[in-house]
Amino acid sequence: MLYLASQSPRRRELLGQLGATFSVLDVDVPEQRGADESPQDYVHRVARDKARAGLASLDATGGGNVVVLGADTEVVLDGDVFGKPSHAMDAAAMLRRLSGRTHEVISAVWLVSAAHELSDICVSQVRFATLDEATIAAYVASGEPFGKAGAYAIQGRGAALIEHLEGSYSGVMGLPVFETARLLGNFGIAFG
Repeated sequence: MLYLASQSPRRRELLGQLGATFSVLDVDVPEQRGADESPQDYVHRVARDKARAGLASLDATGGGNVVVLGADTEVVLDGDVFGKPSHAMDAAAMLRRLSGRTHEVISAVWLVSAAHELSDICVSQVRFATLDEATIAAYVASGEPFGKAGAYAIQGRGAALIEHLEGSYSGVMGLPVFETARLLGNFGIAFG
C-alpha cells in the first residue's frame, strides 16, 4: 500500500498522473534549516523526515507492505532558501529578489518502508523575467503566492513570470514525476 505524506493538492495531482493508487497522510514535520546545512541537504532531509513520520504514524497497522512517499520542494537564490511567504510584503520581497534572475528549485523525493529507503533529487533552473512593481502587486493581490515556496506557482498565473525553465516542470510544481516514477519502479510499486 502506497501513502503520500503530504496534504499538497499539487503532489496528489502529480502522483495521480502516474496512475499510482495511494492514500494521503497528514504529517507535521518541522521545516527548519540547520545552521551548517546546505540547501540541497535541507530539502533532502525534510523530504526524508516527512516519509519517516508518515511510516511511523502507520507503524501499528501497516505491516510490511506499507510504503510512504515524502517530498519537499524549495526555491533557492544566492544560497538562501525561500520558504512560503507569511504575508503580502514577504511575498512581494521574494518576487523582487527573483525578478530578472535565475534561481534553483530543489525537489527531493523519498520512499520508505520498514525494510527499505530510496531517494532521488531534482534540481531545476528557473529564470524570472524582470518584474515591475505593478506586476508584483497584481500577482500578490491574486493570492496565488501564498502557500507556495518562493511565492509563485508555475502551474498557475506564476507561469507568466517565468522566462526560462531548465529542468523539471513537475519538480518545480512540487513532485518531480520522472524521478518519482523511477523510485516507484525500483521499489516494485505498480503504477500506470
